[in-house]
Amino acid sequence: MKRKSLLPLMALILGLSAQQTLAQSTMMNAPSSDVVAAKKVYLEMDFITNYAWAQGDVRFTNYLPRAVVGVGRNIEVGVNVSYTHTPVGGEPIEIQPNAKWQFYNNEGKGVAAAAGCMFFVPITKRAGTDTFAQCYSVASKQFSGNYGPKFTGGGYRLIGAGPDEETKAGVIAGYEQPLTQRLSFIVDWQSGNNRLGYISPSLNLSTPRNGNLSGGYAIANQGRGRNWLFFFYGQQF
Repeated sequence: MKRKSLLPLMALILGLSAQQTLAQSTMMNAPSSDVVAAKKVYLEMDFITNYAWAQGDVRFTNYLPRAVVGVGRNIEVGVNVSYTHTPVGGEPIEIQPNAKWQFYNNEGKGVAAAAGCMFFVPITKRAGTDTFAQCYSVASKQFSGNYGPKFTGGGYRLIGAGPDEETKAGVIAGYEQPLTQRLSFIVDWQSGNNRLGYISPSLNLSTPRNGNLSGGYAIANQGRGRNWLFFFYGQQF
């Protein structure tokens, strides 16, 4: 797959950060150590674009609905559907099934750890496009207090990725800092030169009825032209 065709699909495990009242599957664009509680459903809609500054064929707008279900025993399963609009047409669609297991959780010490995989399966424009997976493991430390920060670290590996994904393994890091009772600053980072290789600073607002609204900017590790703006809204039922 050509590099520019990867741009619309770089949102890998998009989501909202873990809040004091509502744990989520990701920090921002990187996986967290949290899982959706058993018998709960998390729904989200993501909007991603580079139209404000990009020109020509590299412009895109991406719509990515997500659904995650807690199936018990600290396991969640979900699916994302990525649809991208581009000026040249032939909009690519990709399905992203995923699963995560939180294998350790000590609430008293504020420590948790999880492992999971996300698969990337092209539905349209399949010629020359790889089906591959990102598998990862992360651990986190939540500090006590109303405004205690949370730190996350871990690593990932790409399985079955082609040469367009130049980096096949990398580091995951994240920092979450409550600013007020409802507003938090979140930044996460995944190393490497591939569709995951971004640092994503953002703000997250907790909304009524277990909802979250996030907005931020994803900055590529390599290539300023690959940056994009994102807005996510999600709610747990």
